[in-house]
Amino acid sequence: MANARRKTVKTIAVGAFKSRSMAIINEIANGRVSRVVLTRRGKPVVAIVPAVPGPIRDLWGAMRGSVRIAAEVDVTAPTGEIWDAEREQ
Repeated sequence: MANARRKTVKTIAVGAFKSRSMAIINEIANGRVSRVVLTRRGKPVVAIVPAVPGPIRDLWGAMRGSVRIAAEVDVTAPTGEIWDAEREQ
């Protein structure tokens, strides 16, 4: 029964989408279509997919703990690079 309501991918030309956009968006929102691919001259240019529900994750600190600095590396040591602010104007 899990496959009874199989979602489909619909392909439609950009020009045809203009006049049917609200109906197609409703099909995606109601789960009747899982993805709509818009084509221009027969080539896919864009895919419309349902929005992912749920809270938006806070990006602040998202990378915390993902970088390891080797013990012998001094991240406070000067690089020797001259910054624009240090150059004579």
